[in-house]
Amino acid sequence: MAMKNPVPGTNGDQYIPYAARTGEASTVYFTRDLSAEGLRRIFSRISSNLTGKVGIKLHTGEPHGPNIIPRPWVEALVKNDLPGANIVETNTYYEGDRYTTEQHRKTLAVNGWTFCPVDIMDEDGTVVLPVQGGKWFDGMHMGKNIVNYDSLFVLTHFKGHAMGGFGGSNKNIGIGCADGRVGKAEIHTVPGSDNMWSIAQEELMERMTESAKATVDHFGEHISFVNVLRNMSVSCDCEGVAAAPVVTPNIGILASRDILAIDQASVDLVYALKEEDRHALVERIETRHGLRQLTYMKELGMGNDRYHLIDIDNNDVEITAQDAVKDVVPFEG
Repeated sequence: MAMKNPVPGTNGDQYIPYAARTGEASTVYFTRDLSAEGLRRIFSRISSNLTGKVGIKLHTGEPHGPNIIPRPWVEALVKNDLPGANIVETNTYYEGDRYTTEQHRKTLAVNGWTFCPVDIMDEDGTVVLPVQGGKWFDGMHMGKNIVNYDSLFVLTHFKGHAMGGFGGSNKNIGIGCADGRVGKAEIHTVPGSDNMWSIAQEELMERMTESAKATVDHFGEHISFVNVLRNMSVSCDCEGVAAAPVVTPNIGILASRDILAIDQASVDLVYALKEEDRHALVERIETRHGLRQLTYMKELGMGNDRYHLIDIDNNDVEITAQDAVKDVVPFEG
């Protein structure tokens, strides 16, 4: 779609403390229970708006990926809470084991995603969803089948990312719903460049976020988000078995109907860790200017960066990020 003539944002390497934020506050739920039951319990808090035909946007991972959300957790959720739902994915922009639909389906089988249908949404082409208020795009090419769903459940493994700094709900749908050939190229590559990864830092964060906004706007009230803060390598799950070793402690699971609030809370929980525990992931986030994802979501009106963090393990008391991580133990691989 037509690209406008923007001026990139700045300060994607600068963390904004909670006290410096303004505006309304959304609700984000939190549990320390990293299990199938923990996922089901927190999902129940944000699931009532998921009606009709439901897609589950999940990063299903490269073959034998060590850090993806455990398959049995997702299987229990689908069988008990989302019968009839489909996992939805798109093919990759880079060549590898998920580049073509045929390769992708083989990888899905290897990783055990066989207990429900998996819809590779760009298998039969693309559809353009409008980007309202974007400075880079008027619309984004998505996997064609995205329009076949009434609701979208965005189930995200929160972790680092080689170019995005971190991968949360915004990255999961911003990159993960864009089709493998056209949409992902629009996000990552300067037209005519020999370097397919020629767009980086603030500009990449903004393009990714505009793509995510197209999906969020398309589903409206019928979209919800869960971020699983477990096995948080600085590498994305797209790196598979080559991912950097995990050194950041496991924290828990977050859920919200606000995409900005859940990604902001996830980042805040990481920053609330002790210096020695957060260093690697914070360095990855800041050196890639990943925090621009958060400020640009706010500029685009996608949600709130202030939130009420509700501890569902303790009678729904409101807590701070520091409270949430106070008993976290250092990661032991």
